[in-house]
Amino acid sequence: MNSMRMLEQNEEDDAAEVTWEDQQRINTFSRLNTRIKALEDRMEEIKQEKEALDDLSTELELADEDEPVLYKIGETFLHMPLPKALKRLERDQKDVEAQFSKVAGEVEEIETQMKNLKVLLYAKFGKAINLEE
Repeated sequence: MNSMRMLEQNEEDDAAEVTWEDQQRINTFSRLNTRIKALEDRMEEIKQEKEALDDLSTELELADEDEPVLYKIGETFLHMPLPKALKRLERDQKDVEAQFSKVAGEVEEIETQMKNLKVLLYAKFGKAINLEE
């Protein structure tokens, strides 16, 4: 873990003063880091949902045309005819793809902001600040 140690005299002199703007940048970086972790968790959930829908698609290809199928909507399973279930599945797959694209775009934007903040903060504080996980 982190080990505490005394600063050498020359390290103490090299320590940059933290201004209000610097503190705001550090706080912003922290908030962005927390947000990106939540978005990455959401992306994982969406991937799992997409895999489940892909599995369902394979199962429905093998289903009997005349038999109603159970289709999960929210927390409820409904009986519906196969053609209607296939249409619903297609719509759900498009929705999941749109959600994934939206979250991936947000992650990309946040990563860009974090990269810019890292450049500014490391330029001023060097090794005195750790912005890695």
